[in-house]
Amino acid sequence: MGYSARISVFGGRIIDEQTFSDTVEIGRLLAAENYLVYCGGGKGVMEAIAKGVKEGGGTCVGILKGPDKSEVNGHIDIPVSTGMGVGRNIMLAYNCDVAVAISGKYGTLSEIAFAFQLEKPVVGFGTWELDDIHKVNTPTEVINKVNDLINAK
Repeated sequence: MGYSARISVFGGRIIDEQTFSDTVEIGRLLAAENYLVYCGGGKGVMEAIAKGVKEGGGTCVGILKGPDKSEVNGHIDIPVSTGMGVGRNIMLAYNCDVAVAISGKYGTLSEIAFAFQLEKPVVGFGTWELDDIHKVNTPTEVINKVNDLINAK
């Protein structure tokens, strides 16, 4: 099965219930567009996005910090152990056509910075306020902006 594009989702491990719910919806929408989704594979945004992708019938790859699968959430289809710690953040930026940043702290900020350095567009949903982020306010706006950016390539 071919995928229409690769989307990496960056985001925080500690999130509130509304962010979790919105992120699950974003995952469903990404799956509906036949996007291959990458994330860090752990808790929080990563678990929510993988849950939504799975519910939508899509595939989610988890790029893990550790040397084994001990940190993987139960919704990841393909876990990739790296043993790289936070150094794995650059792998998420390399393996996307468009990135989506949701919530997050400094790990998310580093992923955004890597994406910018690699000239990858970043859609922001409740995340860092940076000039080059395509800021949106709803899950539907996330998918519409991602689609626009993919179609502009």
